[in-house]
Amino acid sequence: MDAAFLAQQKEKLLAKRRELRAALNLTTHEDEAGDEAKDPLDAAVAYANRELAARQSDQYRQLLQDVEDALARIADGTYGICQGSGEEIPRKRLEAIPWARYTAAYQEKIERGLAGE
Repeated sequence: MDAAFLAQQKEKLLAKRRELRAALNLTTHEDEAGDEAKDPLDAAVAYANRELAARQSDQYRQLLQDVEDALARIADGTYGICQGSGEEIPRKRLEAIPWARYTAAYQEKIERGLAGE
């Protein structure tokens, strides 16, 4: 990987990290607000909204971890190498998904249960 491409990817990852941290901070504050519903229907809707926010928050945390891991791979010189096959991850894939750990082919194997993460 050339230095310019790595610098570009690092900037994308840092921007995504800022975005996710802001979203997680916002979700945490919204969760703390807690709305007491008197009506059973309102209580059910509030519960469903809290569950949805919790799932979304979990997804953000996982994505944030993926971004942090990608930044660490840039730092240690392993960015762009598939963690499953050891092959180089195509540049186009990294441009689309800067935190990608695997080639598309290896990711497909994982999703089919033919390879482990």
